[in-house]
Amino acid sequence: MRLLPLALAVAALGSIPAAAHAQAAPLGDATAGAEVFSRCAGCHEIGAGAENRIGPHLNMLFGRPAAGLDGFPYSRSLRRAGVNGLVWHADTLSAFLENPRAVASGTRMSFPGMPDAQQRADLIAYLRRFSADPANIPEADPTARASDHSVDPAILAIRGDPEYGAYLSAECTTCHQIDGGDEGIPSIVFWPEADFVTALHAYRDGVREHPVMQMIASRLSNEEIAALAAYFANPER
Repeated sequence: MRLLPLALAVAALGSIPAAAHAQAAPLGDATAGAEVFSRCAGCHEIGAGAENRIGPHLNMLFGRPAAGLDGFPYSRSLRRAGVNGLVWHADTLSAFLENPRAVASGTRMSFPGMPDAQQRADLIAYLRRFSADPANIPEADPTARASDHSVDPAILAIRGDPEYGAYLSAECTTCHQIDGGDEGIPSIVFWPEADFVTALHAYRDGVREHPVMQMIASRLSNEEIAALAAYFANPER
């Protein structure tokens, strides 16, 4: 199989069983979400008089493009996500909160992720209070509803062949620097294999909005994704 050049994208990914696709969760409880927000309050402010701190303030977040707040020094990775079309709605926020690196691989945010879908829904419902009235924003945001974007454990359990991954990587390394440099395009080396696979599947799920990447991703099998993940986890082996 010949891969398309990856100078236009980060990597590629294979298919996901239907059971692993996004599933709607119960509506969030904004009151409970206020308590969950305490995890975020060390870096983010929200509400009257909120200002940028270590992280940007979170007022009027819904409908805002990623890295779309003027005057805040976002990471290159998050700026790139915004340029590629990522907009904050309930579903994309849930995916980011679950695994920030899966959505923006080079984010500087130290938050490790929130695996509990109900807590994410509650937090999103709380954040929703500080954005425009639900009637005035896109249909995707009538209420805060969480989504589960996790990858099927059976896919994560596939043991990739790094030698096969090295063979497949030739197209990737025409653009991605094998030494880990990220000038102009993200680094994809020395990632934990599960993170690599999860990030790639985010393209397939539509969480990462890069149409060329989504197209390329659909062309690889799960085994080929695992092989690439195994190789790039330690290309110096």
